[in-house]
Amino acid sequence: MKKLLEKVIENNRNYTEFGEVASYIPELTKANKNALGICVTTLKGEEICAGDCNTKFTIQSISKVITLIIALMDNGKEKTFSKVGVEPTTDAFNSIINLEAKNPNKPLNPMINAGAIATVSLIDGENSDEIFNKILNFTRKLAGNEDIHINENVYRCEKETGDRNRSLAYFMKSTGIITKDVENVLDVYFRQCSMEVTCKDISRIGAVLANNGVIPWTKERVIPEDIARVVKTIMVTCGMYDASGEFAVNIGIPAKSGVGGGIMASVPSNMGIGVFGPALDSKGNSIAGIKVLADLSKELNLSIF
Repeated sequence: MKKLLEKVIENNRNYTEFGEVASYIPELTKANKNALGICVTTLKGEEICAGDCNTKFTIQSISKVITLIIALMDNGKEKTFSKVGVEPTTDAFNSIINLEAKNPNKPLNPMINAGAIATVSLIDGENSDEIFNKILNFTRKLAGNEDIHINENVYRCEKETGDRNRSLAYFMKSTGIITKDVENVLDVYFRQCSMEVTCKDISRIGAVLANNGVIPWTKERVIPEDIARVVKTIMVTCGMYDASGEFAVNIGIPAKSGVGGGIMASVPSNMGIGVFGPALDSKGNSIAGIKVLADLSKELNLSIF
């Protein structure tokens, strides 16, 4: 496995030249666009890594998987999905068109920005600090890493430049999707996206989902089985933004990407995979990371279809 991972990293590193690091969050432009790494966590607890696997990056939209799990555990499926849908989108992850023209009642799914912000507003807690600490501690639990923290520079940058997300949130406040204080909800959202992780961290989270909510290395159940299944299904249909269909056809693994360059994949009853490559394609997904996952899926026959 180690040799295979090293091979797929080296065979696809050249694709980083064809992508660009995210620039709409200025702090993310500091990333090395040529970086590429991978970590696999099996359900036996084995971890195999290659490439730039120890490089820290902000989790960004991969955190949407974590907040969806918490919202479902706090509220159940009926209430959660009364506020946010489960349908794929053909528009960009930060589009306001879906809200205003296509579906004024609720955002299309929890993996786009509007849906993720609505999801955060459903998490139980007295204030933004309590809600964020709940998200942070759960992330640490899933990753088996107490050393996960916020990148303060990215957090401040996101808060200062997040005008599109504010537009989405205030629109949802006007339609009754969000009932809490908008700025408090957004503060949690900006902080959760700024959590700093490595390939190993997200591969471990993927492994917990692959194991239907049981942590492979401790055997502790932390996510109800039905919620783990629902979340993996939404990852398949919506996790790679408006490239989710193509990803499902070519790779066939539940996955979630983030504009920090990470992709978290979960192969049911098999393994979690964490990939990092900050050079993004036009959809906001790691351009070389997708190639790495395609090769790995083909070599190991990982597609769930």
